[in-house]
Amino acid sequence: MEKYLNELNEAQRAPVLHKDGPLMVIAGAGSGKTRVLTYRIAYLMNQGVDAFNILSLTFTNKAAREMKSRISQIVGTSESKNLMMGTFHSVFAKLLRFDGDKLGFPSNFTIYDTQDSQRLISAIIKEMGLDKDIYKYKQVQNRISSYKNSLITVKAYYNNPDLLEADAMAKRPRMGEIYQNYVDRCFKAGAMDFDDLLLRTNELLTRFPEVLAKYQDRFRYILVDEYQDTNHSQYLIIKALSDRFQNICVVGDDAQSIYSFRGANISNILNFQKDYDNVGMYRLEQNYRSTKNIVNAANSIIANNKNQLEKVVWTSNDDGPLIKVHQSPTDAEEGRFVAGSIFEHKMQEQLPNGNFAVLYRTNSQSRAIEDALRKRDIPYRIYGGLSFYQRKEIKDVLSYLRLVINPKDEEAIKRVINFPARGIGQSTMDKLTVAANHYNRSIFEVIENLDRIDLKINAGTKRKLSDFVNMVKSFQIMNESADAFELSEHVAKKTGLLLEFKKDGTPEGIGKMENIEELLNGIKDFVEGQKEIADAKGDIGEFLEDVALATDLDKDTGDDDRVALMTIHLAKGLEFPYVYIVGMEEDLFPSAMSMSTRSELEEERRLFYVALTRAEKQAYLTFTQNRYRWGKLIDAEPSRFIEEIDEKYVENLTPIKSHRYTPLIDVDIFGDVDKSRLRQVKPVKGNPPSVNSPKESQLRKLRKLKPELGVPVGNTNTINPDLAEGVMVNHTRFGRGQVIKIEGVGDDKKAEIKFDKGDVKKLLLRFAKLEVL
Repeated sequence: MEKYLNELNEAQRAPVLHKDGPLMVIAGAGSGKTRVLTYRIAYLMNQGVDAFNILSLTFTNKAAREMKSRISQIVGTSESKNLMMGTFHSVFAKLLRFDGDKLGFPSNFTIYDTQDSQRLISAIIKEMGLDKDIYKYKQVQNRISSYKNSLITVKAYYNNPDLLEADAMAKRPRMGEIYQNYVDRCFKAGAMDFDDLLLRTNELLTRFPEVLAKYQDRFRYILVDEYQDTNHSQYLIIKALSDRFQNICVVGDDAQSIYSFRGANISNILNFQKDYDNVGMYRLEQNYRSTKNIVNAANSIIANNKNQLEKVVWTSNDDGPLIKVHQSPTDAEEGRFVAGSIFEHKMQEQLPNGNFAVLYRTNSQSRAIEDALRKRDIPYRIYGGLSFYQRKEIKDVLSYLRLVINPKDEEAIKRVINFPARGIGQSTMDKLTVAANHYNRSIFEVIENLDRIDLKINAGTKRKLSDFVNMVKSFQIMNESADAFELSEHVAKKTGLLLEFKKDGTPEGIGKMENIEELLNGIKDFVEGQKEIADAKGDIGEFLEDVALATDLDKDTGDDDRVALMTIHLAKGLEFPYVYIVGMEEDLFPSAMSMSTRSELEEERRLFYVALTRAEKQAYLTFTQNRYRWGKLIDAEPSRFIEEIDEKYVENLTPIKSHRYTPLIDVDIFGDVDKSRLRQVKPVKGNPPSVNSPKESQLRKLRKLKPELGVPVGNTNTINPDLAEGVMVNHTRFGRGQVIKIEGVGDDKKAEIKFDKGDVKKLLLRFAKLEVL
């Protein structure tokens, strides 16, 4: 038996040794599924299966690179280079480069990202003269994306009366026309969006049986990771490719299916045994990642879901600390608690920042956490914020490079034809766009033929347009011999982009220069890395495809020792010793938008399961009594998911009170209860007896009532008795400072504080959140 197989436990070894036929591996969180996939590929190769005959589909390109690196250590680098391995989008983009010409696409087609798609849809809505408040471009783009993932083509859309009626009811009767225009414009520009990479692959395999037969014969062994997150379009591609040999291995965990909003269909994994005969079923139930308390707590949560495959996740790890639950008055206080806790662990245990992750349900929750971490000087990185490749200056450079590869790229040419400014105005662009649509040609082709078309453009502008086209053509000639770095450096200088930002001279301009420099460094790294890959050229086409298909988690942060901040969806597949799950409140997590059906609520519960099982040693759950939502302070209620955890695995750091409503009325106004009268209440006849007049002290309290609310105006924040002139304090917003003076009495008591940043502020003590240091 191969030596590497000894590193597997019995449950892991069984699916690795299952060579032929369909098999499904149900892998619990932290059970080593990546290792099983990796060793199964190595085992197949050692059993004589040609690397060219293996297709492995992973969740991220980064995961594929790590798996390939591990495989190369077992079977050798030269053989592992021949594996087809990567995400669905990256693998099928390669197939479409080879055979997309059968669908009328050039092999150098551009891949539009979400921003490109939205810009094009926005332009189409404007050109069609539609109301942009009804046809919101982001909503339209999401709708078209969901159509494509469900294999609803334009033709299928028009043949579906339910969809037509739904759009008519939503006052969007021209949705089909927008969809048709969008498809036509992408085709004319030689471009595909992310969803096209799957839709067009399905079209290719369905329309051309000889192409399907070619890839069925090539990919005799297929392995799919995270099968529970495949959508209908991906499912059909896998089904078609594996149909001939049926050597398909899918690995997944129905308890971690969290992408239904992207079209993921949990029934793909639940029905796998119905799709194939004699399926080998294997379960990986031993968790190697987390402590017993975390594993058992996660099990107690997911047990509340009715729709799931049977498995019992367990671990032989230590019990570990209990899951800590913390309640804060506000989201700012929640941030302070998290930052303080991270700081404490770091100091006491000498831990790097990279050991910590803060997970939240929505991106907007990061602000309070960021503020608190900055005040503690704890470096952090936000995943899923504005990607480096989405910054304007980077998109500008990439658009020039895209034109080198595909001059028909409409979005790229619109972006850079007049940046840096070269005197080509919007009216000229409008004329070019109208002509391009009229002749069904690209804008670039129209400019090339300006001498043969009269667009009423003056001679000076014609010359500028001609100069632009000639510049791009000169880049194309250089591209035939230069690598990606040499070409990019030349383009950045020749187009005047570097000079433009240099002239700026502001800190923003310098920052943009540095970003372009960082881009060039990244391209240099890419070129060096491509030298290790068989058949790779290291040219700009390969780089642009790599960028277009990169996810936020694919990028290595290198030097970064930072606390990770991200949504739970992005945390999938990652692990950290310490995990803080913040915002554990009803209507936030579970989300108010995901509680209308049982299936939605079960997906939210699976999302919490994923969040909790990211933790190796310690998990914190935090929630607030009040939280700002849309600028208003609202009362918050603890998430039902906290209550669903078996209490023996939980430690409450703060006493949890009922906080849906905190009484605001002074109890004294009601007087004492006369219990002797409660036992025998008899109906009273005649007039009621006279009532003694209220005491003066009670009247004074009643006069304090706010007439509009009927509640006493009182102190909402107990003033710290240690607060005195000269003491050092910490404020949530203003940071550290020293009390200079205290004045006033009662509710009007104020403190004058000089903060370390130099500001002097007078704060009302009944409202100020001050911590005495």
